[in-house]
Amino acid sequence: MFPYSHVVFIVLTIFYVLTIVSAIGVVISENRNPVKTLAWVTVLLLLPIVGFLLYAFFGRSLKNVIVITMKNKQLLKSNIEMPQSESQPAELSGSNRLIAHMANSLVEPHLFSHNAIEIFTNGEEKFRAYKQDLLSATDYINIQYYIFENDKIGHEISEILIKKAREGVKVRFIYDHVGSWHIDMSFIKNLRKNGVEIYPFLRVTFPELANRVNWRNHRKITVIDGRVGYIGGMNIADRYVSGDKGGKPAWRDTHLRIRGEALSAMQYAFAVDWSFMRKELIRATIKPLANADAEAYNNSVQIVTSGPTDNWSNLALIFLKAISQAKKRVYIQTPYFLPSDSLLKALEASALSGVDVRIMIPEHPDSKLLRFASFSYIKECLEAGVRVYLYQPSMIHAKCVIVDDDFVSTGSTNFDFRSFEHNFECNALIYSVQFCSEMTAIVERDINDCTEVTPVQWQERPMWRKAVESLARLMGPVL
Repeated sequence: MFPYSHVVFIVLTIFYVLTIVSAIGVVISENRNPVKTLAWVTVLLLLPIVGFLLYAFFGRSLKNVIVITMKNKQLLKSNIEMPQSESQPAELSGSNRLIAHMANSLVEPHLFSHNAIEIFTNGEEKFRAYKQDLLSATDYINIQYYIFENDKIGHEISEILIKKAREGVKVRFIYDHVGSWHIDMSFIKNLRKNGVEIYPFLRVTFPELANRVNWRNHRKITVIDGRVGYIGGMNIADRYVSGDKGGKPAWRDTHLRIRGEALSAMQYAFAVDWSFMRKELIRATIKPLANADAEAYNNSVQIVTSGPTDNWSNLALIFLKAISQAKKRVYIQTPYFLPSDSLLKALEASALSGVDVRIMIPEHPDSKLLRFASFSYIKECLEAGVRVYLYQPSMIHAKCVIVDDDFVSTGSTNFDFRSFEHNFECNALIYSVQFCSEMTAIVERDINDCTEVTPVQWQERPMWRKAVESLARLMGPVL
């Protein structure tokens, strides 16, 4: 045996302990949400080596990162020729006025009253309309997606983009590098070779791996000629049309097709990300409204972005405000249900005060760990009177919050820690009785495809499941 092996062992042990203690000290000194801090401390104590690596790659903050300077913000606005937004349109209810005011404070005034909206709840219909709109482009196409698969639908979209680029249409495409990590690079190179300006968001390479891997751009935005735009939860992938491999049904999701003034805010959101990546300020016009369709443009819309570089958790705060003000109903559809403590208490408080609170999540999501973590919140929701539904036919990937009769939020944001804290997200807030009625009817139709969870049934689940759910919940803030 090496004569000084015991000394080396002691020195390495001291170094190891000091490293873990130092990491815990850094976590605590950041003054984050106590729940999140406790989660990281727990991981570091229970899994020291793994926990340290996880914190190095996933636990760091981007709060001080400047995505775009104030000067460039003003230049972008003038380039995009944004119409004058309205701080408080006359038709907004008192509750919605407060939400709109908050959103204006968080992301600058982006509230527009004249918009037409079409809702898609399945990929086949969405991509049929999407391809038609892409083919009709004459000036520019700006696209941003978390996942861009090189499958059947991905190839169909890429062929259209190449065709339009060859015709002289300016085609810009942002895809998330981690979300589309497995994509064949020859697929991307072919698009670039044929004139499509396509780039990954926060490309994950060494030595920047630890600074980038956890900060993902989850937004799904498309603006075509300033005439029509798309926003929602669907990525470009066959799973939304023909289902997963193995014969599983198509994913259920929600996506919007928008025409009207709100396109300028969608364009602005895309342009900020493009500037952050390419250091280029794009210029793009928004088409004026057609007088013949004036009656269709009756929805007030705010486009709200949120991300780890913001001072506030924008969409989490908006959801908290909307839920806290609810008087009649709160309906939530989300693939993953990992609420912050404040949002969970808001849901419980609403249910206990007589508001009809319903949460719909998939029975079998695409992640077992997130399934167990989501299910850990069901017991206390049921105890407060929240009704919980498990969607059966397939994976429900829709992200929708409905409050009372005139507020809907839908877009890319899941009701979980990752969307609220780590991802770059984008949602549309719609203040409209008619649109809210349509979305409410869709949720109520989906309820027919769900199993409602009862307190007795939930209490009788096996002990091992309860234990696994509790363990998964500890990891919730860092998933």
